[in-house]
Amino acid sequence: MLFVRRALLPAAALLLSACAQQTPNTLTLDNHARSCQPMQLSQGQEFNLRLPSNPTTGFRWSLRSDGAPQLKLLGPEVYTVPEKAGVVGGAGVSTWRFRAASSGDTTLALEYARPWEQDVAPAQRFDCRIRVK
Repeated sequence: MLFVRRALLPAAALLLSACAQQTPNTLTLDNHARSCQPMQLSQGQEFNLRLPSNPTTGFRWSLRSDGAPQLKLLGPEVYTVPEKAGVVGGAGVSTWRFRAASSGDTTLALEYARPWEQDVAPAQRFDCRIRVK
């Protein structure tokens, strides 16, 4: 019995330290400042980019640079409205899912604009430098 207790304590400590060293498989970048610090990702790691959005005003986020080939876009933009908003036409959140596909440096860049307005600067921009290891 004493042997089991002595073996379990170091094994538990080793397991916890191994978990603390690992990079999370999925992370979420909630960004209301429309920019981010340079991010470092591991190959295969996934992340969600969430930006405030209100398509009822005609404005949409569009990918200016999707970060390929270092990043792979995993699906289309998904727009959601918070349940507690309770306002028709209220703002929501646009979400994109990406996977770090190959090593190297890249930039993820989006613009918030009305698609039909030509020769007009975007209302907002989002830029993020990303390094995939």
